[in-house]
This record gives sequence, structure tokens and C-alpha cells, in this order.
Amino acid sequence: MKSKVIAALVVMLCSGLTHAQISADVLGAHSMSPASGAPVTGALNEPCMYCHAPHSGINGSGGVQQTPLWSQKLSSVQSYQTYSSSTMVNQVNSSPPLGSNSTLCLSCHDGTVAVGTTTPWGQVPMSESLNGTPAYLGTNLSTTHPFSFVTPLKPAPDLWPSLSASPFATQDTTGAVRLINGNVECGSCHNPHVQNIDSSGDFLVVDNSQSALCNACHNTTMSGNGMGLNPSVARSDSSTSSVAGGPSSRKPNPLRYWSTSIHATANNRVAGQISAASVPMLSSRLPKARALGPYTTVRLNGCLSCHTTHNSSPKVLLRGNDDQNCLTCHSGGAAVSPSAPNIAAEMMAPKLSHAGSSATGTNSHLPNESELLNHNRHATCADCHNPHGSRQVGLSFPAPPEIRPSQNGINGISAIDGHSVLSPAVNQYENCLRCHGSSTGKSNPQEFGYLPRRVTSGADPLNVFRQFNLNSTSKHPVMQVRSSSYPQPSLRANMLDFDGTRQGRSMGTQILCTDCHNSDDNREFGGNGPNGPHGSKYAHLLERRYDMSQAPFPGQPITNLNLPPNLSPTGNYALCAKCHDLTTIVSNSSFSGHARHINDGFSCSVCHTAHGTGLRTAFVSGERMVDFDVNVVAPNGRSPISYQRATNSCSLVCHGHAHEEAGQTSAGPLRGGL
Repeated sequence: MKSKVIAALVVMLCSGLTHAQISADVLGAHSMSPASGAPVTGALNEPCMYCHAPHSGINGSGGVQQTPLWSQKLSSVQSYQTYSSSTMVNQVNSSPPLGSNSTLCLSCHDGTVAVGTTTPWGQVPMSESLNGTPAYLGTNLSTTHPFSFVTPLKPAPDLWPSLSASPFATQDTTGAVRLINGNVECGSCHNPHVQNIDSSGDFLVVDNSQSALCNACHNTTMSGNGMGLNPSVARSDSSTSSVAGGPSSRKPNPLRYWSTSIHATANNRVAGQISAASVPMLSSRLPKARALGPYTTVRLNGCLSCHTTHNSSPKVLLRGNDDQNCLTCHSGGAAVSPSAPNIAAEMMAPKLSHAGSSATGTNSHLPNESELLNHNRHATCADCHNPHGSRQVGLSFPAPPEIRPSQNGINGISAIDGHSVLSPAVNQYENCLRCHGSSTGKSNPQEFGYLPRRVTSGADPLNVFRQFNLNSTSKHPVMQVRSSSYPQPSLRANMLDFDGTRQGRSMGTQILCTDCHNSDDNREFGGNGPNGPHGSKYAHLLERRYDMSQAPFPGQPITNLNLPPNLSPTGNYALCAKCHDLTTIVSNSSFSGHARHINDGFSCSVCHTAHGTGLRTAFVSGERMVDFDVNVVAPNGRSPISYQRATNSCSLVCHGHAHEEAGQTSAGPLRGGL
């Protein structure tokens, strides 16, 4: 008789709680009565009794349980391993107060207490365990969205100010997404009494399509906490402080471009489950099937296209690590329809890949790392693309040197001093300077091909900031407009497409880094592949063929002469022919020795640097980008390697032949001249 009364009281209690929130009881998987058909069922006929009791129960230690009307025995875990990130401002309480909203959920979901272990009735016989199911979280919550913070919450660039200011509320106008006692708890996002408010069936408090639940706390506007109002702000700091202090107050809101990004607006349909077999390029990086979010399109999935709140990868709640997360969709496969550009194909042999961490699994991108990547050689998607800001690349591009739409919102390094941070980068080269400028620890892996060594190379021959900046003697017009000091009769009006015939983009007064370093099949110049330097079959990620003369030792005969040279737009110097008419060059219109050297099989790289001459010597001024490759040429024995533009002559030994500047006199076989 007593048990029947208790059961009746529990039914009344649950009925009252249910009617206060919804119009019908739809507990779903939480309805664990024998006839419910839930994944886990027990012997109690009334579903409310698995969690609730009409009177306070007793906790496992024998004391009075602090949570009223709770039936399931609470966990006795002293401390959970919680989520952490170097960009976090708020600190997670690893020991949530016993009886708090989240500990009620964890009494079943951390797996330390068997489901059906009740305080009023003891262990109820159950048909299954949560172990091995997605609902089993364990005590390691480092891959679960953080909750139970130390209050009061602190402001952060990507959080709504209302979270940290009285009356402490989210931005959900329905009131369903709420702070509980001023804190984020499991109940802020989940309603345990209603499984299908959202189509995902995850007991969410609101429909989370287009990230409505995420946006209740995370601010995707430009004005979050006063951050992100200036579109391009240079700052001297390039680091983020630790968890204790939070990010620098000058850090902008990282989500400020989200609303117009391609990941927030794309209507590409998504596959429900992606496996390694369906993404062959990722077979070694995607060991198990995983979803791309519960909704039908990229736009509806929103944040969930890349992030997951439970059982995520170990870093920033991503579904996969670094490039793996991006390449799940950007692999040309069936993950999304229409398919996204096949970036994965550009990163696989036989092509050279721009990616570093993807190939090795080490030295990966960190969200708080310095924008100037000192001693940290890697190239992940997130170094060049802001996934919260990237926009679709259409049929036309902004004029050089402006950054491409796909790189919208990414940070860069100022070309004024080579160190100051720009947030965001406005010009494409500013993003490239993160790795290829004044940063230290750069290297040139052997697999990227032969690298000339210049007379004026200085201590850091890989520093393109020095080669392109205002003080360089001559350079390709990447960071500055083309010089009008010297006529350039070979320069075309339009760049050539890959076929060497069709006219591409107008030459203009500036060019982009990607006009030379690009995928060898990019769409912009007539190919079918993605734009950008993701990978290429040519050395140094060059877009087209560019043969470089080499010698076993300086001054000795060149071992790879181009005889006879193929001067077609697809031949030995196709990259140069993209912008320069090679027939004009061999007509000696700008230099009387061009035809002789080229027809003898020498490449442009023997005498000219491809970027620019940032330093000068008393003997080589760097005019017209003349800066000899000292791996190929050597001093002639009586003077250093030199070049005089006024007389169009040089002093050096090349291919076993000695040259001397015009006007010099000497005896013996070293006298050669031009």
C-alpha cells in the first residue's frame, strides 16, 4: 500500500512538472519504464521514479541529500577532468557542488553510478547499461563543452555581455536557454523532460538549426563586448594570455564575421554519416564514421558542421583535428552536395603539399599562437583561412593585392615593420608574412626543390618581407605598385591562362603571391582545381613550370641546360611567360645578352631573383632584380661577383666561362666579357 501511495505521488509530481513546461510528456529515451521502448529500461512502471522521489532521499555517504525530490543516487566523483583551452577566460569548476543542476545529469551520465540506483528503492533491475553509448560521458569531460564555471562569469570577446552582467541572462528571447544561478549548466542547453523540441533528439531546450542555441551565449556580431569594431587594427602584441588572465583586451571577437561567412550561409546538403571509405583521401586520418551535424544543410548545421559539444576531438570541440576537420567536406567527395572544392587532392602525392601538420600529425595550429609563427613550422587550413569568416570565391576577384574572399577575417603581419599584427589582414601578402617574413626558424625542406642562394641573401634568405619591402632595390610588385623607373617591354597587358593563349586577368600595377605560388590546376587561370597554394606538382608550390639551372659547384658547368630552350608559354619558363613575352626578351630589347644566355640553355634564375633584392652590396645593386645565384656562379679570381647596369656587364665565372665588367683589363683565360 505504501509503495502505491509513493508511486501516485511521483506521478502527480511529474505531471505537475511536465505541464509546467510542455503540453505533453515526451520523455523519449528518458522514459525507462518496461513498455517505453527506450534504449535503457527498468522494472519501475512509472518513468518519473527513476529520477524523482516524493521525499528527499539519502546520498551514498549516509548524509542527507541536498537535492530535493531526487531519486537517482548522486555520483561521488571528487573531481572531473574538465575542458580547458588557452583562449578561455572563465575557469571551470572541476568539482561541481553536489546537487547542482549538472550533477543531477552526471549521476547517470558519468557512468560511475548504475542507472536505476535509487535512494528510496535501492537498485532497480535494468535491462542495459549506458557504457558504450553516446550518452556515456565518463569522468573525463575534457572533450565536452565546459559547464559549471566559477561565478560570476567574466566577459570575453565572443560572449554576450549579458552573461556577465546582472541580471545574468543569455540572448535567447524565448527564455528557454538560460543561466542557472548565473551559471552554464547541463540544463542551460538540455531539457531532460522533452527529447524532440529539436530534430536531433538530443533533449535540447530549443531548435538549434542555424546555431540558435549556440548564439544565445556566443556573440557573432561585430560589437561583442566592444571588440572587433575596427576592421584592420595593427597591434604590437601577438599572444594571448593564460586562462587565469584571459585573452588580451585588444583581441577582437573571433566570431565577428560569422553571419556572412560561407559556413553560415551555404545550402549544400550534408551526408548524415561520413566514413573513411567515403573520403578516400582521408582514410588514414578519419578512422571511424562520424556525423557532420544533425541537420540537412551546412547553413542549418551552422557551428555543428565543425564542432560537437560532447565527445569531440581533444581541441576546441572540433569533430576532427586541424585539417582533418576541414578536409572531411573539402575532399570532393559525398560529404556535401554539391561537393566542395577538392583540397585533399592538392595535398596528396605526387603533389607537394603546403600543409605541414596534416602530414605529420605534429606541430599543429593553436588558436592562441602568435600570428608571427616563430620556430613553429606548420601550415594548417586555419593559418590561412578563418573558418568563421571565409566567404565563397565567385567568378571574379577583388583587385590585387586585396585578400581573397576565402581568406576573409584571417589575421596577418604588417608590411610596414614585419612584426605588427593586423586583425584582420587586408592584403593577401599580409597573411603570407605570418610564416614567410620576419619569423624565425624557417626552413626549406629538400622535397620542395632546389633553392637558389643570392649574392645579397643576408642572414635569412627566406625572408620575403625584406625582399619585397619599400627599401628593396627592385622587386616584383607584390607589396607595392610596379616601378616606372625602367621600361619593361616584355610585360604583357594580361596574364595568360594555363593554355598559354587565353587572356587572363589584367596585369594592373600589383600582383599577388598566388599569381606565382598556386595550385597547378587552379580555376582562376583555366584549371579545374581549387585556387590557392594548397599543393602543386611543381617545386616551391609554383603554379607553372619554372626550370632552374644548377651546378655541382659554383662556376662549374651547369648540369641541366635547357637545350634547345622551350620558350612556349608552357615550356621551360612557363611561369615567367605568364606575365612576360619571352620572344620580346630574346630579342634583346632590354639587355643585349638575353638571347645568348637563354639560347645557351641558362635559366632566368642564374641572374635574376624571383622576389626582389632587399639588400645590396658595393658590387651588386640589385637593379632589374639582378642578383646572381652563388650556387651556380663564382668570383673570377680578381674581384667579387659584380654587375654594372650602366654597362650591362658583370664580373664572375659561370658554366666554366669567365666574365669581366666592361672596361676591366686582365690577361689570360679569365677574360671573357659579354
